[in-house]
Amino acid sequence: MALSSSPQPPESQSPESHTSDPRRSSLPATSGSDHLVITPTYNEADNLTEFLNKLFQFAPLSHVLVVDDNSPDGTGELAKKLSQSDPRIHVMHRAAKLGIGSAYIEGFRWGLAQGYEFLAQMDTDLSHDPQYLPSMFRTVEGGADLVLGSRNVPGGEVEGWGLGRHVLSKGGSLYSRAILNLPVHDLTSGYKIFRRSVLETIPLDAIRSEGYSFQIETTFRAIHQGFKVVEVPITFVDRRAGQSKMSRNIFLEAVAVVWKLKLDALTGKLEPGKA
Repeated sequence: MALSSSPQPPESQSPESHTSDPRRSSLPATSGSDHLVITPTYNEADNLTEFLNKLFQFAPLSHVLVVDDNSPDGTGELAKKLSQSDPRIHVMHRAAKLGIGSAYIEGFRWGLAQGYEFLAQMDTDLSHDPQYLPSMFRTVEGGADLVLGSRNVPGGEVEGWGLGRHVLSKGGSLYSRAILNLPVHDLTSGYKIFRRSVLETIPLDAIRSEGYSFQIETTFRAIHQGFKVVEVPITFVDRRAGQSKMSRNIFLEAVAVVWKLKLDALTGKLEPGKA
């Protein structure tokens, strides 16, 4: 693992879920020097430049960490080139395709070490529209501990999916909500912003899941520790370029992980220091 640039560090309870005001904002975030957006990449060269341009349009003071898994299409080299002309962009190069879950974990650890207060996670393929970042950052700055970009609350929606993908996503979320007894409507959302205290509390070393199950697990662990989760409605648009990373195995993993989380919660294994 290698980094293409080193940032200047910024200046340094009951389980519940809420839905924030659904109004979208076209205004840039008013702060951001302590904001880090983490985006894992694998063959996203066709999307990366547009993603970064749009992100900085709505969150111009935020920093971005691109975690690239040695993309054959040159995404890592492109990210490195872009970082050389923009100090807000940082790149973590990993040796192989190691998975989105471990990419976020390494990104979280790096961001915490650098002193960022708010750590966001987003897909590079533009399915997570940066226009929602200002309202999501304001929500977490206003007292939420974890903010989810939600497709399943009033004002949220999905564009461009077929019936099968809708069934996988909504079915997986409903299944997980029922088994884990959670109030969150979009447990499989990958568009999130964490307050650093959440990531300092949940045992990152214990998280081994990927894909949908990674999203379910991190949200469940946050709620289990009593952190406040707020859902902000978003429109999720299916990727326009590149290939989806979704697979049947990712969905099946999520089915199994939900039961493991429930058992671990019942036996006290989710408590800090007992991972």
